[in-house]
Amino acid sequence: MGRPKALLPLGSGEIFLSRVVRTFLEADVDDVVVVVGHDAEAIVRAFAVSGLAARFVVNRDYERGQSSSLIAGLGMVDRPGVAACLLTLVDVPLIASSTVRAVVDRYRRTRAPIVRPVRGTEHGHPVLIDHSLFDSLRHADPAAGAKPIVRANASPAGDVEIDDDGAFADIDTPEEYQRLVSSVGPGSSSPR
Repeated sequence: MGRPKALLPLGSGEIFLSRVVRTFLEADVDDVVVVVGHDAEAIVRAFAVSGLAARFVVNRDYERGQSSSLIAGLGMVDRPGVAACLLTLVDVPLIASSTVRAVVDRYRRTRAPIVRPVRGTEHGHPVLIDHSLFDSLRHADPAAGAKPIVRANASPAGDVEIDDDGAFADIDTPEEYQRLVSSVGPGSSSPR
């Protein structure tokens, strides 16, 4: 993308990162942890303008890929009393807070080890991962990351059928970002 995705503007003064954190806070997630790596200081500084509450952890091994960021985040949240963690990527900025709530509610009802939004055969974000899988994530093959563990532990009990395009909209290219920006109305951070 030529710059950190976390800093990409969405409208209404929001950047991808502030939008994701705001969504989680609106869904009553009580502890939002953001893992930063490349350009960490710039990202933390830009986020501070939002006034939102989040804790940051710096992944000094970010060049090793996403699994290193997941492990850094687990190091921050894995403590007594934590039953699970929610995981999302900064390049999935338009998740609705109702989707986050639906994932958490499904976990509370079923205690499925993996809870995730689904739409047909698509799997979206956020993914809720039960504490029982934290060690498996820590010992996962770094090249494969969390995907094999998520897939091996997914179940119909944990799949939440969601009608939220934002849960499935992963922005990976400048073209996808331009489409997103043109779908967001002026002064808004939601698609038209």
